[in-house]
Amino acid sequence: MERIKAILYKEFLQMRRDRLTIGLVFMLPLIQLLLFGYAVQTEVKHIPTVVFDQSVSEESRSMLNSFVASGYFDVHYSVNSYQEVNDMIDSGKAKVGIVFPPEYEQEVKRGDSASVQVLVDASDNMVANQAMATASSIGLIKSQEVIANKMHMDMSRLPYDIRVRAWYNPDGITAYYMVPGILGIIVTMSMVMMTSMALVREREKGTLEQLIVTPVKSYELMIGKIIPYIFLGYIQITVALLVGVLVFGVPIRGSLLELYLLTLFFITASLGLGIMVSNLAKTQMQAFQMSFFLMLPSIMLSGFLFPRDAMPKIIYYISYVIPLTYYLDIIRGIVLKGIGFSYLVGQVVSLLVFSILFLTISILKFQKKIA
Repeated sequence: MERIKAILYKEFLQMRRDRLTIGLVFMLPLIQLLLFGYAVQTEVKHIPTVVFDQSVSEESRSMLNSFVASGYFDVHYSVNSYQEVNDMIDSGKAKVGIVFPPEYEQEVKRGDSASVQVLVDASDNMVANQAMATASSIGLIKSQEVIANKMHMDMSRLPYDIRVRAWYNPDGITAYYMVPGILGIIVTMSMVMMTSMALVREREKGTLEQLIVTPVKSYELMIGKIIPYIFLGYIQITVALLVGVLVFGVPIRGSLLELYLLTLFFITASLGLGIMVSNLAKTQMQAFQMSFFLMLPSIMLSGFLFPRDAMPKIIYYISYVIPLTYYLDIIRGIVLKGIGFSYLVGQVVSLLVFSILFLTISILKFQKKIA
């Protein structure tokens, strides 16, 4: 027992000195429980919506107020053409487009079936299903109100005809939505996990000191560590795309060349994050724990599993500091929507900023260690 007590004392003493690991053990579950408990919502409300009202009448405003009052549609944009509606949905600024035809007011007053077109971005299945079901329900409720007030109306024809059209994934095929997202998750996991171990492994093996005494500059070391993984990332993406297309039948509607070019920014951002973790961690176990801590928010908050529009505002804004959030817009936009670089400039710039920021922090941190 005395020997066991001595070992226990030694382990607890060593554990107390390793404050980073202890902090991760206690704080990781607490932070993630609080974060994901608030963030994970399956009921999607406040869907960003664009409106093209060609009627500009009291009747169209009344119907639009019904959409807004439901709490599911937030009208962020009012435009003057179908093309602007298309652009808003293609760019991801709006998930739903509501279009009132010029004759809407006359149809309502004549008692005809007044049509309203609702365009839904179905590249996000959960948002699309909620939007389509709610829009149809609003039309049915409004029709029942009119029928209740005018008993002489023709019951075979509803006063309001809500015509819902799903774009990009009209059949709601889950694989079309999930496979591009899984590709992003795979790249994030492998790039961050592997590079987070890079410098720590060198330090534990004792080879880092040999690198320090060489003429290699810190930024050259960082770049040298990253470039091999860029090629590995492209191999993973190629294999995943082939599986997605050949096995799951996922269509690639946009330019494959653009997808590969824009993916470079995501790979470098992920590698930069991994290298930064590798600079901060002292052991491979710490690097693994820190990588795991970063991976869960990427999966849960980026929009991969749960729509960001359903998250509380503060969590929604936190998701902007996750590189995968921007890459999901890129890959789903190119693969499912067929859009190009002109619609994805903001996402590309954000990933470029992440890459520069992470690499700069890593270089400065590494220089500090050398000194």
